[in-house]
Amino acid sequence: MRDLLLKNLPWKLLSLLIALLLWFSLVGEQELTTATSVPIVLRNIPRDLEISSDIPDRVHIEIQGPVGRISHLADPVVILDLSGVSQPGERTFPIRQANLNLPPGVTLSRSVPAQVRLRFERRTTRQVPVHVRIAAPPPPGYRIVRQDVQPSSVTVIGAESRVARVPAVETDSIDVSTQVGETEYRVNLYVPDEHVRIPDITRVSVRIMVQKQEK
Repeated sequence: MRDLLLKNLPWKLLSLLIALLLWFSLVGEQELTTATSVPIVLRNIPRDLEISSDIPDRVHIEIQGPVGRISHLADPVVILDLSGVSQPGERTFPIRQANLNLPPGVTLSRSVPAQVRLRFERRTTRQVPVHVRIAAPPPPGYRIVRQDVQPSSVTVIGAESRVARVPAVETDSIDVSTQVGETEYRVNLYVPDEHVRIPDITRVSVRIMVQKQEK
């Protein structure tokens, strides 16, 4: 029996090795379809234009490929190249295989949404006043008699239509419920439109004078 097992042992081992290699090869080539949510990356944004529309944070994609490559897939992203945009207006960008950093053998089955539409406008600036937000009024019997902001106005920048709709920027809330006399506050500024920004300053100085009301 032993002699029978040992007979042609090298060939038997070679056959077993070939069978194992074929099995692993077949398993590795099994196709898998999976779904995931990936971020959008914008490249080559035009210097003189602003994106005035909302940009989707993520895209839902379905991809297909060998099990081995899918399971070791690095974090994919959707890349939108904006180098072809030179004028204001709406532009539609289809999401295709070329927009994803997928390895060879892994393909895009579909994406939701299948395309992204962006609206581009001219970049503009505008000077707007600073509005002071008071979180709580002075103590009973007291009132604000003077309020100074430095600077009293700031420059905002963004897409033309959005900048035109910003009447003012506002400070963080200031609580004067326990204040008597003059106090200076250093507070941050807030722009009500997330697409509009302040390019040169983020904080202002607010001096508030609180005095007792005269009877």
